[in-house]
Amino acid sequence: MLQRIQTIYLLIAAGVSGGFIFVFELWTSPENVKVYADDVNYIFAIFLVSAFFSILAISRFKHRKSQFMLGRLNILLNFFLLGLFVYQSLNLSGETVVSEKGIGIFLPIISIVFLALANKAIKKDEDLVKSVDRLR
Repeated sequence: MLQRIQTIYLLIAAGVSGGFIFVFELWTSPENVKVYADDVNYIFAIFLVSAFFSILAISRFKHRKSQFMLGRLNILLNFFLLGLFVYQSLNLSGETVVSEKGIGIFLPIISIVFLALANKAIKKDEDLVKSVDRLR
């Protein structure tokens, strides 16, 4: 049902992946240009897919197994995005003029935490339903 705690966690994860990418910069280039997620097309697409998976998982509240699977897939997607950021930050630091990393690089970590909390709550609900089915 929609009033469960995993819905809140998934909404926060969707907000982080879909909303905060416009607020926090990913890095600042040596020319003092702030780079946001919508400036890099593939990063922007991955963030939007992550937000879409979170919203899709909310809409699948009657199907806990597929909701759990979407959460895991979203966690993997955010780990991939985090890997891209680590790779990008290692490439940025090799410049003669050092560029600054922004707080936006940590957005996938925040999203992963809330997705893991949502998956834990979904698993708890699934276990509760299984235990009630055994009693019948």
